[in-house]
Amino acid sequence: MTDVRAEARIDLSAVRHNAGVLARAAGGARLMAVVKADGYGHGAVPVATAALAGGATDLGVATVAEAESLRAAGLDGSLLVMGPLTGGEWARAAACGADVAAWTPEGVAAAVAAGCSRVHLKLDTGMGRLGARPEDVAALADAAAAAQDAGDVEVAGLMSHFATADETTGENAAFMGEQLIRFRAAAAALRPRFPGASAHIANSAATLREPRAAFDMVRCGIALYGCSPFGGDPAAHDLRPVMALRSYVASVKTLRSRESVGYGRRWRAARGTRVALVPVGYADGWARALAGHAEVLVGGRRVPVVGTISMDQLTVDLGPEGAEAVGEEVVLLGAQGGDRITAEEVAGWRGTINYEVTCAVGPRVPRTHLP
Repeated sequence: MTDVRAEARIDLSAVRHNAGVLARAAGGARLMAVVKADGYGHGAVPVATAALAGGATDLGVATVAEAESLRAAGLDGSLLVMGPLTGGEWARAAACGADVAAWTPEGVAAAVAAGCSRVHLKLDTGMGRLGARPEDVAALADAAAAAQDAGDVEVAGLMSHFATADETTGENAAFMGEQLIRFRAAAAALRPRFPGASAHIANSAATLREPRAAFDMVRCGIALYGCSPFGGDPAAHDLRPVMALRSYVASVKTLRSRESVGYGRRWRAARGTRVALVPVGYADGWARALAGHAEVLVGGRRVPVVGTISMDQLTVDLGPEGAEAVGEEVVLLGAQGGDRITAEEVAGWRGTINYEVTCAVGPRVPRTHLP
């Protein structure tokens, strides 16, 4: 039984291991550990520290506030804010010594005006979100080159982002190769003007799938946390899951046939059975959509989640012979006995991706970081 209603245990040795796996897969390219969204729900500062110890050389975040929190914790290495900045955020990024991304001449000007010392030029090779389209690259490059020649800023990177690196079959599987060709050509054209810039496009999936995508640096997020970027078994790539979510049996009731449990009476017992209450709900990240699909581990076996998942609680069917008692450990994510529930499995039940599973674990669930 845990000491709290629910607990996320974060295995930092697994982070170090996964960073080593990714660094080796990068084949000599630098490894950026992406720790945005509070380290995908794992805790950005301890994960970043562990990743750097495991072989990462750089850190990546989405917002300037995330960069500031890492600097406040004493992490003073290379750090890139990859998302858009506005207003005073440019100056805040400069103040904490973070690299920034720009994809328009106006963005380069904003970085210079704020005193940012290093900028990465972002190119749209097919993601269709941020980044300069091919017809806009010349204007971006001219603005950046003028700023660099004037000594106002250093162009530290040339970057893009894959849209389908995680899709290895189907009609989208070949699109990664198209983007790779586009990025290689664009980077080759820009390198003479920015010889010190590092080229980087590979995410976790591309790093594990295509060595030619590594260039000078890879940016890995989901695989760092021991989740498969392809939605399969993490062990296939020697990745170790980092997060385990545990709670306990808070109550056990015996139900008669046709009696119900939970809001809306959406589940009724098909026979007499024992139902356990677990104090985890959708406010903790265990979505209502998991009801009737998910399983948990208790007493060394899998049992189904039944009834509507509420804000603070869910219920599981122990079966007529279930002997589990109040206080027993319940594992929603992670291993118990000889079995394991992975983020990929939870994602399948929920109809989403493993990224959302770990990011969704709510802030009222304390994180315990294991060395």
